Amino acid sequence: MTLGRILFHLILCAAAFGQAALPGTAALDARGDLAAQMVEGIHRYLDRATAASVAARPAPNRDRFRKIIGAIDPRVPFTALDLRATTSGSAQVAAGPNYKVFAVRWPVLKGVTGEGFLFEPAGAPAARIVVIPDADWTPDIPRIAGRLAASGAQVVTPVLIDRRDTWSGIPGIRMTNLPHREFLYRMSFEVGRHIIGYEAQKVLALVDWFAQQSEPVGVYGYGEGGLLALYSAALDTRIQSAVVSGYFQSRQEVWREPVYRDVWNLLREFGDAEIAGLIAPRALIVEASKGPEIAGPPAETKDRRGAASGRLVSPPTASVEEEVARAGRFFPDGKLHLARNEDQALRLLLGRAAGPSGAPPKLDPPALRGQFDELVGYTQGLVEESPKRRAEFWASADDNSPSRWTETTRFHRDYIWEEVIGRMPPPSLPANPRTRLVYDEPKFRGYEVMLDVWPEVFAYGILLVPKDLQAGGRRPVVVCQHGLEGRPSDVADPRQDNPAYHRYAARLAEEGFVVYAPQNPYIGQARFRQIQRKAHPLKLSLFSFILGQHQRTLEWLAGLPFVDPQRIGFYGLSYGGKTAVRVPPLLDRYALSICSADFNEWVWKNTSVTARYSYLITAEYDMLEFDFANVVNYAELANLMAPRPFMVERGHADGVAPDEWVAYEFARVRRFYSTRMKLPDHAAIEFFDGPHTINGKGTFEFLRRHLKWPR
Repeated sequence: MTLGRILFHLILCAAAFGQAALPGTAALDARGDLAAQMVEGIHRYLDRATAASVAARPAPNRDRFRKIIGAIDPRVPFTALDLRATTSGSAQVAAGPNYKVFAVRWPVLKGVTGEGFLFEPAGAPAARIVVIPDADWTPDIPRIAGRLAASGAQVVTPVLIDRRDTWSGIPGIRMTNLPHREFLYRMSFEVGRHIIGYEAQKVLALVDWFAQQSEPVGVYGYGEGGLLALYSAALDTRIQSAVVSGYFQSRQEVWREPVYRDVWNLLREFGDAEIAGLIAPRALIVEASKGPEIAGPPAETKDRRGAASGRLVSPPTASVEEEVARAGRFFPDGKLHLARNEDQALRLLLGRAAGPSGAPPKLDPPALRGQFDELVGYTQGLVEESPKRRAEFWASADDNSPSRWTETTRFHRDYIWEEVIGRMPPPSLPANPRTRLVYDEPKFRGYEVMLDVWPEVFAYGILLVPKDLQAGGRRPVVVCQHGLEGRPSDVADPRQDNPAYHRYAARLAEEGFVVYAPQNPYIGQARFRQIQRKAHPLKLSLFSFILGQHQRTLEWLAGLPFVDPQRIGFYGLSYGGKTAVRVPPLLDRYALSICSADFNEWVWKNTSVTARYSYLITAEYDMLEFDFANVVNYAELANLMAPRPFMVERGHADGVAPDEWVAYEFARVRRFYSTRMKLPDHAAIEFFDGPHTINGKGTFEFLRRHLKWPR
């Protein structure tokens, strides 16, 4: 007797005697909220991976660093700063001992300028220094700039985008409490840019101007400006000296900081010490000083909410000292200094004592609305250009036949998995399947299933097995995926008619399909979103884990004696629809995919500053994927399913997006399947008169037809 027949008979015997576990598996004895345990296990995995990243970092690479902070666009050359005189006043706004202060502006990128103050010494400059304030302007910066100017340095202080929420939102639709920096971070992340990169470009534009002269160039930054001083000096070797104040420390808990400091792949390659290594052998002075302290984003109100959590505390002295010690290996010539106060830091920067502080010039920062609007406009321009960038990325794919398409898009699949989603190593633990009986219905039995994936990370779900199995017969499987904050029981419980799911997994099992309903880890509100915060710096995301869980699940399903491994389909709603375009296209074991209540023009969804559907004005910062817009949109992801079938289910009243967005993006999929793959029946869309819900009509027929399981 074959192994398959033996297992089949064991299943029949188990059912007859009422055993609680599926034959071939151990008994599942885990208790409590398994979904919450899954989320916590992923957190523990990431905590360990973050700690381990320090020892595993490669040699610092300047080009990769430039890319991950998005400082990649060509700057506009210029030969002079623009003095900002007005009809009511001179460009000179203050004066001090041996220097004058002027309001100035300078070009940075096309349509983007920098603004700030020029401190012009009375004589020929002995040095040229960019003094970068914290995001929230304080009088300290004019004082420091004044001391340097009084010492003979020419100084420019740029203003940074602040942490208020005044303009964050879409007027007339919804305003938010996102700090201006977060609002810009969210839209720029999708096009491979960053608020950090934009402001580094403003600093480096000044370095471009300074470098036209012969005097040494330096940077001094405090708080957010300290970050920019460190990053700018790492990017540009023309900066000979840098002072970082109120910032430098271990970045192992960057996920606790404001989300606008979230940098894709940062900790896998760079801590502050490794970034300092890009400055060596030039001089770096770290001032161990109190930094800005921010309890969180602007307070929520009835009309403004959605900001990500995140706080700033002063760098602990021990952390500063330890990170400086780690950086020391890059500075064998002794040009790394730890300063204990401002006087010492300025002395090391100038090579002599700085001038007295005196009374600092009273300078109000320039109005920020123009600076904010310029960066919004520039980013929206990149969004408009993103279809061209995607076309360039896909130019090497050969769509002249399904076989050529599959062969030549292997690079694109790997790139998306590794560079956009983030690729985990293959599951490293034995599956060790554990099950227990939870449903015994007239037509099927249901089993909770737990499978090990990586240390601390498991896959969990509910398997529905029809009772009319026949020896040697193999059934198609439909993996039915819940949405945001959902659970497998929402779709699989035969006694529960959830208004979003309408027991569609149980209905498919009643039709004779084997059905598996996985638990995906997008549950727990802020707690699951914090997975993204910990994962991004490691070049990972929530879907990095989901892909691994599905790899393990598919492997196990394919090994069941009553499953046909060639006929495993996927059908997910909402966040499960997001899964439908990110998981089956990358995992060959899925024979088809159905995206319900999510298919979209995804770039617009994440970046629009005019549409009420935009994720810029909601709490979904977990949706961000670095450089997504320049690599894929939903049409490209769906096309990666080809020649496997792909379908969209769309309710006219679904508030995720308007029909027009969905139809526009799907038209590209339909055309591709019809004209390039010559498989017009393999791509389908069903519109129905309903909300954000499973309709279960055209999709069920699609499953029957393509998984070869007639009603």
